[in-house]
Amino acid sequence: MTGTTARRTVASIAVAAALACVTACTSADGPTDATDTTDPSTRPLRSVERATGRAGSARVESTTVMGRELSLDAVGALGWRDGLTGTLTITYTGGTTAETMRRLGTTAMEARYLPDAYYARMGDAFADRVGGRHWIKYVYADLEDLGDGAGAGFADRMRKTTPHEAVKQLLASDDVRKVGEETTRGRRTTHWTGTVGGATEQTVDIWVDDRDLLVKKVERGRTETGEVSQTAYYSDYGVAVSAERPPAADTADFKELLQAQEGGGEGG
Repeated sequence: MTGTTARRTVASIAVAAALACVTACTSADGPTDATDTTDPSTRPLRSVERATGRAGSARVESTTVMGRELSLDAVGALGWRDGLTGTLTITYTGGTTAETMRRLGTTAMEARYLPDAYYARMGDAFADRVGGRHWIKYVYADLEDLGDGAGAGFADRMRKTTPHEAVKQLLASDDVRKVGEETTRGRRTTHWTGTVGGATEQTVDIWVDDRDLLVKKVERGRTETGEVSQTAYYSDYGVAVSAERPPAADTADFKELLQAQEGGGEGG
């Protein structure tokens, strides 16, 4: 493999991993400040926002589809007391990006989220191309400069991935309403729905238990590549969350990988 080809391959893996991590935590891109704080019909949702926010962490299981581009499953635990923290295991299940990752030797990865950056652990094939380093470090601010605008608003979207932020989005919706009582994973829940505006309009549904905690969240919308959807389940609120920074010697910086591609200083 030539140096140029190797650099392009490394950059392709890095960008695909960035997209995968934001997809695993995708969230409706819309306002999170409610405009009507006196509406009595949304008062129960405010209790949900407070209870879920105070819980500080939860276990998460999610399935995400981004049209023809990518589909994946994620499982792990996330915390939100002091910025987004936690660890997810992300498994690619379909789409063009997943196929690219498979060809490059990666079918799943571990993602560690910290308040300023996240880290993605890649496979041995990636490590072979970057001096044996298995992790990519993504500083959120650097992702804003990702080509074609793919990283625009990344940090903001990451902050909105926690369950209490989904409630804030519904509180800001003009058409939020209670659907009714339903059984979700064997638990009695109340179902709420609403439309969240943004770059693309999305529908957000949540199911809440008798402790005012989210049990399930579903987001749906459309993009140029097709339908975008995510179904997430939450459990074990208050669980201990761990997200350690990987060893520096085993970590490649995303920004440096892209600069190496442009300047010819990586791979060979």
